[in-house]
Amino acid sequence: MLIEQSPSLPTVAVVGLGKIGLTLAAVFANNGYRVFGADINKGVVKTINQGKSHIRNEPGLDHLILTAQTNKTLSATTSTSEAVARADIIVVIVPVLVDDQNNIDYQFIDGAVQNIANGLKKGSLVIFETTLPPGDTKNRFGRRIEEISGLRLGRDFHLAYSPERVYSNRILQDLKNYPKVVGGLDKRSLELASNFYKQAIGCELIEVSSLETAEFSKVAECVYRDVNIALANELAQFAEKKDVNMSEVIVASNSQPYSHLHSPGIGVGGHCIPIYPYFFINKGLNQGLTPLSRKINDNMAEYAISKIERGIESFVDKNILILGLSYRENVKEPTKSTALLLIEQLRNKKANLFVNDPQFTESEITKYGVKPISLNDKAVSTIDVVILQAFHQEYSKIDFSQFSNCKFVLDGRNKLNKDEISQLGIKYEGIGL
Repeated sequence: MLIEQSPSLPTVAVVGLGKIGLTLAAVFANNGYRVFGADINKGVVKTINQGKSHIRNEPGLDHLILTAQTNKTLSATTSTSEAVARADIIVVIVPVLVDDQNNIDYQFIDGAVQNIANGLKKGSLVIFETTLPPGDTKNRFGRRIEEISGLRLGRDFHLAYSPERVYSNRILQDLKNYPKVVGGLDKRSLELASNFYKQAIGCELIEVSSLETAEFSKVAECVYRDVNIALANELAQFAEKKDVNMSEVIVASNSQPYSHLHSPGIGVGGHCIPIYPYFFINKGLNQGLTPLSRKINDNMAEYAISKIERGIESFVDKNILILGLSYRENVKEPTKSTALLLIEQLRNKKANLFVNDPQFTESEITKYGVKPISLNDKAVSTIDVVILQAFHQEYSKIDFSQFSNCKFVLDGRNKLNKDEISQLGIKYEGIGL
């Protein structure tokens, strides 16, 4: 269902209404634009048209959506072509992932681009915000739109790229505080995109010389973080050998303004860091720090398991509790979570696997082939090993005295109270501690 557009407002179609796409749509709809959202999920569309958000834990989003729906500046449809046909500006925020072999998976965005091309009208501006390998905006998607629509790229429609640069649970805050990197096919495309973001978001802009520069900048951000975390993980393992506390090292080292060591951990996950480096690796950057960092970070789950195994000798028939299915704290997002690597490897070692995550329902956890368990369940007294994978706020108050049979706690985020756990006779180990 799309509400008839107001003739007094400029129009935008937002293609992809996930946590970032929906937030962008809500912001645009509250900043002088009539927004038509498009998503293939019928449930998402229905919820938005009721003035509600399907995204949780995004401060301020519910209010923006309700306000926009009340003002009739935001509506949604499952027909991307219909939304695009009503809009002068099209913002694309459909995910690009990697498969199990780390090959780039374009299936969702390829389908969206075909539908965009079928609805595109002359004079429109298409902006991609999805993180992409350099060159894809123009050579894969711009050319595809041109081929299907019959409209000429740069003459009949304009093309720009401006990567999303936000963090879950604080998207609205980040939209205001982070500069918006914008690149265009040509001078006119850049001008149109920049003017749009100035009004629609009101943030600082960084205009770059090309689409490819803008694409490259987003992937480079993620590669930097992946490399930095890999360095921290490598140093943490070495620190353990030298009986040095890596957490103290980080505080001391980072007091020097040119040192920016990240924190070590059991691994990295989510839609960004474990995925986007492959946008370089698979396009030719297959040697050096970028692929090496991916290997180091993905191997941290195996390293953590080896630390536990040295302490308990065998995982066979041991009851192992993983705290946190999500890839990080206080979000509901299992994509590329280290928990999945732990589950796979511990299952191969014949362990009995339990998972607790307050962000997920029991049925959602069961889908991963593990047993959900409440921390209030008396069955926690049968747990042999606890692994902290994501430090949700609920875990700051765990009473480990309930774990009367527990022999080992692996603190994968270095957040738990070591002294409290050790005093209970439970062996505690962190990463680099």
